[in-house]
Amino acid sequence: MLQYASLTGFVRTILIILLIWYGVKILTRLFAPYLMRYVAKKAEQKFGQPFNTQQPPKPKQKEGEISIDKMPNQKTSENKKVGEYVDYEEID
Repeated sequence: MLQYASLTGFVRTILIILLIWYGVKILTRLFAPYLMRYVAKKAEQKFGQPFNTQQPPKPKQKEGEISIDKMPNQKTSENKKVGEYVDYEEID
């Protein structure tokens, strides 16, 4: 048994799709500000969390005084072999 599409069924389907489309648009306009506020608060909490940790205060230094927190590594290797040197001549 074959079923054929009728014009009234087609128009009814198009109207239902349009009704859902405009309903979603209206609901989005109503709830978008609340959703954006929620997302902004969550992002603020997430990105602001590392800055909220308390760090011990650094001792105050007099002007011109130097302090070194980390000493550089004393081991420097001078024998870095990058490759073999090849002498060449330019040809004009």
